[in-house]
This record gives sequence, C-alpha cells and structure tokens, in this order.
Amino acid sequence: MTHKQPIVMVVDDDSGVRNAMRSLLKSVGLTSQLHGSAQDFLESYDPLQPGCLVLDIRMPGMSGLELQQELNMRGATIPVIFMTGHGDVPMAVEAMQHGAFDFLQKPFRDQDLLDRIQKAIVRDGKLRESLGEHERIRARLETLTEREREVLDLMIQGKQNKAVAQELGVSPRTIEIHRARVMEKMDVQSVAELVRMMLDQRQSATGL
Repeated sequence: MTHKQPIVMVVDDDSGVRNAMRSLLKSVGLTSQLHGSAQDFLESYDPLQPGCLVLDIRMPGMSGLELQQELNMRGATIPVIFMTGHGDVPMAVEAMQHGAFDFLQKPFRDQDLLDRIQKAIVRDGKLRESLGEHERIRARLETLTEREREVLDLMIQGKQNKAVAQELGVSPRTIEIHRARVMEKMDVQSVAELVRMMLDQRQSATGL
C-alpha cells in the first residue's frame, strides 16, 4: 500500500476564507485542497487520500450537513471538522451526532483550528492503519481451505486437538497438520494471538 501525504481538504463558498486557510496551512507545512462547493469536492474526492475535511456548515446548493450525510452513505471515514457561524450550534451538534470529528464557531483562533486539524489527521492515520490490518487478515483468511477454516473456528473456541478431531471425525494427527497450516497462513505464533486477531476482526465487521 502506498503511503500518501495527508491533505487538508477545505470546502467553503467564500474565496477569502479559502485563501486564508491555504496560507495558514502552508505556514505549518500542511498541503491543502480547496473547493468552493460540496459538489466540486465530491467530483474530486478520493477515499484513499488520507487527511481531513474542514467544512463550512452553511453553503448554497448542497450544505455542509448534506455533504456529511452523502459521505456517510458512501462509507467514507475521513474526519470532518465543521466551521459554524453564530446560531449554527444546533446544526453542529447534529453534525457531531452523525459522526463529525469536531466543530469550531467563527471567528476562531488559527491555533485552535490547527490543533483540531492535527488531531483529525492523527485519527485518520490510525483508522486507516487499522482498516489496512483488517484487510490483510481478511486476505489471509481467504487462503484457508474449508477444513482449515473449520479447524480455526474450533481452535478459537479453546478446543484441544483431540476434541477437534472427534468433532470433525478425523485423527488428532490430521488436526495437528491442519492446525500448523492455519498458524502459518494466518502468520501467528500462538493460539492466544490468533484468538485476539479473530476477535478484533469480528468487532470490526460488526462496526464497533
């Protein structure tokens, strides 16, 4: 997997705000991508691009909230920081309930925004790393034969070779061979590590 540099994506219909944001982000070594509308952002949005989204909550056409909802429907994981005007706090609370990372009420201090952006980028990186690991585990699982998968399921239930052999109607020696192949294909050194890996995988699959 190629490691791209994080980009701060800014969506605001005010060109003055966009240009000020570009200068601010550049001053701390952050790359930005500016969009004047939600539609413009969606046309170029790449879910594989790490970073975060700084989004004005009120815009003509598709609003910031509507953009957030569209991203949620697409299964996007990019952290969203909303910029809100006076009187928009109830909307910001709604945005947080729908998974927004944070919000800032205008006018805000540059440092407050930069602090939130840095935290969002760290959060995005950790989430992408976790998702990448789950993809690798899923790929390993797909290399198991049907019988090896049965042995794996019984192993993580804590059953010993003899009990697994009895349940599957084969010899304990056959189970030893299958068990060794499972450990090798899943790239683990112990059953405890295998159990932890499978628990994490199942939690991820249920969206925890």
